[in-house]
This record gives sequence, structure tokens and C-alpha cells, in this order.
Amino acid sequence: GIPVIGVPGAEADDVIATCVQRILEDPQRSGMQIRILSRDKDLEQLLGDRVVLFDIHKEETTDVAVLEANKGIRPDQVVDVLALMGDNVDNIPGVDGIGPKTAAKLIHEYGSIDAILSSLDKIKGKRREKIEEAAERLPLNRTLVTLKRDVEMPLDLTAAAVGGMNATGLRVFFETMGFRRFSRELERIVNADPETPTPAPDPSADTAFAPSLFDTAETAPTSRVATAATPSVPEGFTTAEDGRYRAITTVEDLRQLRKDLCQAEVVSVDTETIGLGREVALCGLAFAWQEGEGVYIPLKSPHPELHLDTPTVLEALRDVLEDEGVPKCGHNLKYDALVLRHAGIHLRGIVFDSMIAAILLGSARGGLDHLAPQILKHVMIPISSLIGPRDGPQKTLDQLPIEIVTPYAAEDADIALRLRTMLLPELAEADMEALVKVEMPLVEVLADMESNGIRIDAEILEEQKKILTRQIDDLRQSVFDTVGEPFNLDSPKQLADVLFNRLGLPVIKKKKTGPSTDVEVLQRLGAREDLPEEQVEVVHAVVRYRQFTKLVSTYLSNLVHAIRPADGRIHASFQQLGAATGRLSSGGPNLQNIPVRTDVGRQVRKAFVAEPGHLLICADYSQIELRILAHLSEDPALTQAFLDDMDIHQAVAAQVFGVAPEDVSADQRNTAKIVNFGIIYGITPYGLSRRIEGLDRSEAAALIDDYRKRFPGINQFMETCVAEALINGHVTTILGRRRKIDQIRGGRSSVQSLGERLAINTVVQGSATGDLIKLAMVNLYRRIRRDRLPLKLLVQIHDELLLEAPEEEAEAQAAIVREEMEQAMSLHVPLKVDIGLGRDWYSAK
Repeated sequence: GIPVIGVPGAEADDVIATCVQRILEDPQRSGMQIRILSRDKDLEQLLGDRVVLFDIHKEETTDVAVLEANKGIRPDQVVDVLALMGDNVDNIPGVDGIGPKTAAKLIHEYGSIDAILSSLDKIKGKRREKIEEAAERLPLNRTLVTLKRDVEMPLDLTAAAVGGMNATGLRVFFETMGFRRFSRELERIVNADPETPTPAPDPSADTAFAPSLFDTAETAPTSRVATAATPSVPEGFTTAEDGRYRAITTVEDLRQLRKDLCQAEVVSVDTETIGLGREVALCGLAFAWQEGEGVYIPLKSPHPELHLDTPTVLEALRDVLEDEGVPKCGHNLKYDALVLRHAGIHLRGIVFDSMIAAILLGSARGGLDHLAPQILKHVMIPISSLIGPRDGPQKTLDQLPIEIVTPYAAEDADIALRLRTMLLPELAEADMEALVKVEMPLVEVLADMESNGIRIDAEILEEQKKILTRQIDDLRQSVFDTVGEPFNLDSPKQLADVLFNRLGLPVIKKKKTGPSTDVEVLQRLGAREDLPEEQVEVVHAVVRYRQFTKLVSTYLSNLVHAIRPADGRIHASFQQLGAATGRLSSGGPNLQNIPVRTDVGRQVRKAFVAEPGHLLICADYSQIELRILAHLSEDPALTQAFLDDMDIHQAVAAQVFGVAPEDVSADQRNTAKIVNFGIIYGITPYGLSRRIEGLDRSEAAALIDDYRKRFPGINQFMETCVAEALINGHVTTILGRRRKIDQIRGGRSSVQSLGERLAINTVVQGSATGDLIKLAMVNLYRRIRRDRLPLKLLVQIHDELLLEAPEEEAEAQAAIVREEMEQAMSLHVPLKVDIGLGRDWYSAK
């Protein structure tokens, strides 16, 4: 209900300046005081007896007196100050070396720019030279920073009065725009005072422009005023009242439903639960197979005598839900599949998930409440209207009457079905059909993987924790003994004081808070051969202390807490599109970050064990990103090295250093390895010099340049990735996955360089751990289901799969895993999978 004044082609500052000028000149408004809510320094030129600025963040008011006290200038001098200092945002170059304080000081001293230019003989040194250099552009600067006060626009102060709140329209707008915090605040306000009246329309107000909240810049009128004429739901939008939603409560209706579902082209499935989580009881099931219609089958309610019981419904629908021949769609179906799994039903036949589809197409949020108004122009029933506000006392759905839950639940299923109709053509238009064939069936794979979980030996974790805790205490004491007194070793500030002040170590990197003690700094200090041995030992002790404390707090303790008592297994949650490159991420706990770089970290894997009588199968793609790079770049030398099954790092070292492969030294191979993987991530000469001891930046630049010359296909591929990002604003992977690269058009070179690195890395990494590994998982899962293999998929980490099989069949099952993974894609180079078997993850790896 807040009026908006907008003028196409005019700056907001100029509109404000015009409003101020009109009011000041209006004889009928001679007593009106004006307060501008802004922190913009440009608006200081508008200050006067009746005009002030108010900073809502600091709750500070700036008037003429405050301006003079703070900056020593009058409002009429603000323009000259702005002209001197310039404005990078508006591309107005000021006088080099003159900032806000200096500009204000000069204007305070001389009075104006003209006075400064006529008194240049009084200004000494470089400052005089810089002013002289800029003198010709200063008049233009003054024109550019002077606000316009004569914009052609209507201004009706009567119509500008703020009216009542359109809570429904605001809720739709906030959900569409992704303003979650605003949505919660609105929810709290409405629930606190649901009877807040909307003022009656003012007859004198201009209601002709009562806006839709979804007006676009092209169609919005110059002046828009929200009044009580604004409808509760934006014009053209539908609600649950427009749908045909009903409850299934009798055996006869249930039988007919079963027939309808079996004959449907696709069935939208949604579960309603009692509370949140994967191990909660079902409250009901919802289905939709014709758009605009939906059914809800209550299983729990305040009146169980009015509907069927849970066993009756689940047994009647079990074969339909578990039939792969009945295609299923829905929204966030992995959750529904896990809820149904907890109820004893394995949901099969998933062909479409609107949440996954929306994210693939670039939606920042995938919630139905967000997508429905944006794509379908439909306002959904908010869950808060049923169970209460999120931060207040809430009911559960089983406590509500069936007639209240039915439209809410059936609407969810209906909207998911309608979204499929809208999103499928968009996916096809974006050339994502191949990607859809991987991502949609993967929903079922992940649900199965999460349900399986992996067995954890808590005793091993506790024993590791005890050992590391003792080592942590010893390391802490050794540092204290060297320093001479105890301090907080976990405080970067206190550690910096000890290292750089008391011990006198050289400062490697500075931050605003002082010398840095991050891991890079400590590693570089620990590699210094010119430092006393005692100081180096302290640095090494600090590095190990940090590693061990992180292992204890982040991994050992968290893993123990995550074990499910019922089965002794961890059931992590895998986010299908949790990373920008398309690879999986995980949580509860995060298994993607289990340490692998140090042997101490790798010991954690010993706690991941197979069930008695079983073995773990660890299947790991060998150098997958480099193989993808060879395929995409079609570089002859790199491709041939893989075709010949050579040690790729040795082969590259032989090329770069101009020696025979058998003559490549260990250092040369290590250097080639760093460059190989660095190229994928767009490594810079500076970055390479930091990773290779004794290599300066110029030598690193020469090494990268020589690498690109010897592997021209790689360089051409990298240039193609950057060009695609520049032309299209995004890059694509092998299967058509897109990622926007906004940084590629960044104004600063550092931002643009980041965009270039992201473009290259996304195509390679996204094709490897976003496309290939997921395709392998889907194919392997189908093989397991088709051949009824005694094989369970437990964990996926980047380019590695962890499975479980009976001990006597483990080798045969491992061969099947290798076959499916190596045949997942047909590339210009062969895919290679390393397989390991063991009773725990450590020995299998």
C-alpha cells in the first residue's frame, strides 16, 4: 500500500529533487517539512531550512548545521565537492588523489571550484598539478553531479498517503522474490493482529493506477498508488478455490482411485506428515493426474471414524506406488520417497521433480510457494494459515479437520503436476533433455542411498578421539614450553602476537586485524630453511594442533552424534544440486569433506565399516577431470597419453620439460601434477608459484605458457569456455547443465579473471562430478534393480562410490560396478576405475 512514483529514464535522485522543489515552491505547502530517507551524499545539495536527510540505518539526521559541522561546507557547495572527488559508480572521474575529506577542505578554504582554479599559485606540489590536469573536465563534472529539479512528472500529495496493507499480495510478492525473512515478518504481523482493517478509499485519491504487485517497467504507469481498491489476490491469479479438490474416505472411492492412478499418463504424489523429518508418521497422501484436480487421502485426523485407516490405504496403493510402470512426478520427491520408505513403501517410477527442474533452469529457490505465483500465477494456501506461525505455537496436520487439510494437500499435488507441464518444454528448449534423463531418476537413487546409510563403528571413533586429544594436549604444551607461558592457542590474534612479536617470525600476509596466521602462512613459514629450528618446530606444532582439533570437533564428535541408534548407521542427506557445478553435496553429517590429505585424517575412514559377512567396495574414477579435459579439448598429446595408458603426470612432465618419459624426475612429475590440476581450476602464475617451492612468479608464468604451447588444444578449449560465458552469460557441461557466470563481465580485472576461471572449471568439473558420476549412479542402480543384485549403494563423494556386498560375492559385484562406471559415457579417451575391497573404508580405499 505504499505509493510509488517512477519516471522512465529519470534517476531516482532527480525524482526526489523534483519532489522537494515542487513542495518548496507550493504556496499551499509553505509549512511542510521534508525528510529524505537516504544516506546518499549527492542529496546533501537539497538540504535547507525545511529539508533534512535521515539515515535509517544509523538513525541520524543531517541538516544544514550538521553538514557544516561535519564537513565545513554549505548545501550550495556540495556540488563543487562532488565534482572534485568524482564518482566511480557513475563513471565521473574526479581529481586524482582528492577524496571526500580533501575536497570538502578545499571548498571550505576557497569557497568554490572557480576560486580554487584562480588561486592555484597558493596550492603547492602534486596537488596543484593534479588539479590543473583535471581543470577542463571540472565544469562537466559539476553539471553531471547537479541534481535535476524539473523532471516532468505528476505529484499528487493527497494520493501519496500510505493506506492499508494488502497482506495476501505482499505474501505472493515476497515468495516470488525469495524474501524469506520478510515473509516471516509479515506472517508474524498478520497472525498477531489478523483483524487489522484496511482504510476505506479516499475519494480524492487517484485510484486509477492501483497497481498489481507484478507490474513491469514497461507497463507500469508513471504514478502508481495502492489503495483499498487493490484486490486481495493480484488480478489474473488463481487460488485453491479454483481447483477441484476432494477427500478419499471410503473403500469404494479408494478402489476407483487405484484404477485411475494405474491408467494415468503421470501421477503427481505428495505426502503430508505429522511433524518434520524423514522418520515421521504419515498424516495423509495426495495425488493429482489431471490439472486443476486433486485428491487427499487422510490417514490421521481428529475424527478417524470419518476416513480409512493407514494399513488399509497403504496396502491398497502399495503396488501402484512401487510400480515402475506408473510414472510419478512431484516436488522434492526425495523427501516423499523417504517418508514412504519409513512407512514400508518403496516409491518407484520417478520421472519428474519440479524442484529439480526449476533449479536446473536457474531458479534460486525451488519451493512451490515461490514457483506457483511465478510460473502459474497461482497463490497457494500458506501452511501458516493451517498450523500457525513458524515462531509461535503450532498445530500438526493430524489435529486439523479433513475439510481444512484436503484443499491444502491436494493443491500441492496439483501444482506439482501443472509445473511439470510448464517446465518440460523449457528444459527441452534449453537443450537439457539428456540432463533430465539423469537428474530425474537420480532422485530415486539418492532416496535409496540415504535410506541405506553406512555402518559406523563408534568405538573406533572414540578411540581415535582419545588418541588425538592426548596429542592435542602434548602439542599445546610443547608450544607453551617454547614460548615460555600459556596463551589461547585457538585465538588468531594471540597466536599472531606470539609468532610475530615474541618469536620474531617474518610477517607473510597482513589483514585488517593484523598479521595473518592462516594455513597458507603457516605452511610457508614451516618451509623456511633460514629460520631457527625451534621456531619452525613451533609452526609445525601449531599446524598439527589445528588439524587435530578440527578432526576431533568437526568429524569424530559429529560422526558419533550422527549415528542412528536403531541400526548403528549414519544416514547422511545428499543435496542433488547443492553445488554450482552440479555435483552432490551432503549434510547431517557432511561426508564430502571426510579428510583424505593426511594419514591422520584418512584414519577416520576406518570407522566406516561393512555389515558382518559383507565387504565395502570402493570405486574411484582415475584422474577423471583430466580425462574429461582431454575429451573436451581433443588435444592430441593429452589424448594419446590416455590412449596409451601412460602415467599422465609423467607424460605431461616429459612434454613440458623436454625429456624422455623414463627420465622424468620425481620433482618434475610433481610439478606437472600441480600444473595439470591447476589448469583445470584456471591457476595463475602467482598461484602456481605459491604451490611449488622455489618457483618465482615469472618462472611460473613461463611454465604455464610453455604448457599451453605444448598442449594447444587445452588452450583453445579454455578460450572457448570463456567466449561462451561472455556471449551467453553461462557455460554448459557435456549433458547440457548450465551455470551463469556473472563475474565474466565484472568491471574489475580480478572479478573478470575469477569469471574466466569459473567458466573453465565449471565445464570440466561439472561434466565429471556433475554429469558423469551421476549418470554412472543411475545406470548402476538400474542394473542392481534389473538383475536383483546383492549390492547396495551407500555413499558418493565427488568421483568415488562406496557400495556394500556379501563377502562371497564382492569380487563379482565389484566387476559389475567397474563395468557400469567405465561404460557410463563414451569419450575420446577411456574411462578408468580403481576398485578396492575391504571390511572398512580405509582398507578398501
